[in-house]
Parts: sequence; structure tokens; C-alpha cells
Amino acid sequence: MKDDAAPSAPTTAVPFDPGALGALMPMHLHVSPTGHILSVGPTLSKLRPDEILVGQRFLEVFEVKRPMHIHQFGDLLNHGSCLIRTKFRTGHRLGLKGLFVPLAAQHPLLPDRRQSGAARPVLLPNPHTVADTQPAFSGALINLSLGVNVVEAVQRYSLSSADFAPADPTVDMLYLIEAKSVALEESKRLNARLEGARVEAETQAYTDTLTGLQNRRSMDTLLHQLERSGEPFGLMHLDLDYFKQVNDTFGHGAGDYVLKRVSTVLQDETRASDLVARVGGDEFVLVFRGCVNLAVLEGIALRIITRLEEPIAYNGHQCRISASIGTTLSSFYQIPAADRMLHDADQALYKSKDRGRARHTVFDPEQRDARN
Repeated sequence: MKDDAAPSAPTTAVPFDPGALGALMPMHLHVSPTGHILSVGPTLSKLRPDEILVGQRFLEVFEVKRPMHIHQFGDLLNHGSCLIRTKFRTGHRLGLKGLFVPLAAQHPLLPDRRQSGAARPVLLPNPHTVADTQPAFSGALINLSLGVNVVEAVQRYSLSSADFAPADPTVDMLYLIEAKSVALEESKRLNARLEGARVEAETQAYTDTLTGLQNRRSMDTLLHQLERSGEPFGLMHLDLDYFKQVNDTFGHGAGDYVLKRVSTVLQDETRASDLVARVGGDEFVLVFRGCVNLAVLEGIALRIITRLEEPIAYNGHQCRISASIGTTLSSFYQIPAADRMLHDADQALYKSKDRGRARHTVFDPEQRDARN
């Protein structure tokens, strides 16, 4: 009578083809029981282009961070299948993580009951054999990955999609990271443009378009700030003399040219911290922060008048103007108020006009009169 039982499976060891392992696991290590590296995945080899890893001891090349207290390769084998975190001991110490699987000795081929007589190789992650005898290992397979360091590694080692297994989601993740980076850069550029537009709009809102000086809104903002802070300041109101004659005689082009020349003179005679604002057609207000020295301000006013009286050449014509100026100081007031100071400087200005123009007059609120 024939024995219908399935034939016994052969017990011949199944050799590993390094090429096949490399295709399936480009970041693998096949390590012998003594801890010597037998084969290395092609991508892992790229991380050490000037070094031959095959033949070296695993623990001489890699420092194992997890599991802890690994002093020799046998310590890893006795852990059985486990997650591993490691990094290179030398060079760029790139962090890696992966799965460590010890290989049972002789890789027994067990029969597959679904197909009579067929045999299938089985890797035993349990360090004990089927018979539960003393552990015996033929080495280990370690499949590593770049983890969170994948972007750094791709850039540093010029890795491409061909360096990752087809089933590895890393390539998809890299595409997502690249898409995110592109979107982020575009967002940054858009934000920069918006910020530039905001700054430009804000600048235009506080700037006189013809002369580039500050405008009335900017002046009001600063005066209210100074009013709240109590910082001392001097305030000067300037009105051009004979400007109407220039406009009427030589046209508005000449008038605009003269106004630009006036703005240059006013900026030359003031500090960067001072405010020079055009508040009307030919009216200007100067605010001198931290300055209540009347002698200094009188000197500035006289220099401005002298420079503005110099002839201004325009299209072969000589444009002649001057300026009348009125000044007041925050120190003249027990509680300085911007509106009152503007009014008082304006009164001093018209006192200069009444006295023959091209003059500087200081308003003294204590005397309620203007003095020269």
C-alpha cells in the first residue's frame, strides 16, 4: 500500500542573492553570526561612497542607539526581532532606523500544505528553532531607512527615486515635501509682495507725492505722539514768499521745480529724526524732536531763508523766492497741545509776513505776543 503522506521537505539552506536583496531592500545589511557584514544594499553603500562596508564588523561601522547596552553582535541576536536605531560611527553621522531580524541556523524549508511536495523558505524571527532547542543563528538581516533624515540624505548624497524600493513610500513623501516647499516658497514670495505693497501704500499715505516730504497726516500723527509722550520739541511753520509770482510768470512746471528745490534745502538743514512736511501748496511744517534751544532753531531758520533766496535756474529763467517763518517751542506751554502750537506758529509766521517777509519770528504764549 502506497504512503500518501506528503514527502518530507529538504533541509538544505537557502542562500541569499545579494542582488535580489538589494532590489527588495536597497538599505539592507546581511550580517554573519560573527557580526561581519556580508552584503550591503546599493543605497546604503551610497551613504559611504569612499568606504567598503562588506567585510567590516557591523558594530565597528555603526553605533547602536536602540536597543541599549549593545556591546557585541551576540547581544543584538539575543534580542530577537526588534526595532533598531543606529548611526555611522565616522564621517557624517546620519541617523538611521529599521528592523533587525536574526536568522535561524540552516533556514529549514518547511512543507507548504497548500501544494503537496512544495517547499517554502521561512525566516524565523524567534531566536529558538522549531524544536525549541538552544538558539542557533546564521546571522541577521537589517533593513534600515532614512526616517526623518531623508531630505538631508537626498540632498547630501544625490539620491533619486531609483535608490528606493518601488514599494517604499519615501518617494511619494519626497514629492509631497517638494510640493510643500514649492508652495511655501510661493507663499513667501506672495507675502513679500503683499508686505511691499502694504509698505508702499502706507508710505504713499504719509508722503507728499511731488516733493517726497511727509504730508499733513504724517505731521498730525507725530505731533499727537509727542503730545502723549511729553517729549520736548520745536515747531516751525514756513510759508514761501513770492512763490505765486513764479507760478504766474513761468508756469506750474517752474513752480513744481521750485518746490522740489525747497524740499531739498529743508532736508539739508534738518536731522533725520526731524520731520519736514508739506502741508499746503507752498506751506511747510518742521518738527524738531528733542530740540527746544531757541538759538539753534533761529540759526536754522536764518540758514533756510538765506539758501531759499538764492536764484533757482529753470529753463533759462531765474526764479526768486524767499520764506517767512514762525516758531514755537513745547517748553513755552505748561501742557503742550498740538493744535494750539500749530496756531501759535501760524500767528508768528504771519507776524513775519506783516513785518516785510523773509523773516523768522518766535511766538511766546506767555506774553501772548510775537517777538523777533
